[in-house]
Amino acid sequence: MRSFAERIHANGNGFHKRKIDVLQVNMGKYCNQACIHCHVEAGPGRKEMMKRETVEVVLRFLEASRIPTVDITGGAPELNPHFDYLVESCVRLGRHVMDRCNLTVLFEPGKDYLPEFFRRHRVELVCSLPCYTAENVDRQRGNGTFDLSIRALRKLNALGYGLPGTGLELQLVYNPVGAFLPPPQEKLEGDYRRILKEEFGIVFNRLYCLTNMPITRFEKFLRLRGEYDRYTEVLQSNFNAATLDRVMCRDLLSVGWDGSLYDCDFNQMLNLPLRNGKPTAPKIWEVSLAQLVGQPIAVGNHCYGCTAGPGSSCGGALI
Repeated sequence: MRSFAERIHANGNGFHKRKIDVLQVNMGKYCNQACIHCHVEAGPGRKEMMKRETVEVVLRFLEASRIPTVDITGGAPELNPHFDYLVESCVRLGRHVMDRCNLTVLFEPGKDYLPEFFRRHRVELVCSLPCYTAENVDRQRGNGTFDLSIRALRKLNALGYGLPGTGLELQLVYNPVGAFLPPPQEKLEGDYRRILKEEFGIVFNRLYCLTNMPITRFEKFLRLRGEYDRYTEVLQSNFNAATLDRVMCRDLLSVGWDGSLYDCDFNQMLNLPLRNGKPTAPKIWEVSLAQLVGQPIAVGNHCYGCTAGPGSSCGGALI
């Protein structure tokens, strides 16, 4: 495989951080699910959780900046005991808050208040639903997950999420269930809209198609099936230089559960630190935002996952 670094150098692309528009905060790896495609390798047995003092530092960093959007992720971020405090504090600072929700967390003990909490703080929800059929969702995320997800979406729709004119944004996320690229986002969104509306009465705002990264848990899954080499070849052969200007690492800063900083969530899971001349990732209390703008972005061959075909990011297809 030709390395990704060599590929972007050959294309003459500078690959540097721009003004940060999104602070993505990973609140930990604890989750009520253990999906086969999860690059975080999250699950019920994980203990890594962001502490209150780290949340406070994140908030001070945010307050000293003009970063408009806070993207909260995990694991299941809602299971962190400081999740509500982070959301409320970000809203008080006038920032737009996004929550990457797996939907089933709404049925965890003591979490039934979450839909109304989301509505009250006008949190944008980005919810995992890797297919519109129970068979595929349950195969990827565990038995019974699809039915719980449908119940959760109905609860959110009942509060106005996904409905025109409410301003309560509900995005769904599709991940392939195998070693292939997602289909065209616009076409698949049409299928989702039609089937979810006709069969379950569910509506939403947008569908995000995400390419699965061949790292951590999904890499192990591919290797066990003898599909790793073929999948990485698919990603490399579909490299699209037109995506390089839009990849999320350009405008996003990723904060780990321990306060470490990375160019993106994928680099975080690979322990690939910011290119600051040190072997380990700097902590959020060690740097200023001004130091990061213009810095080269750390890359690896996993970056082919974000730049294959129409591209992939936390906001779906890039082009």
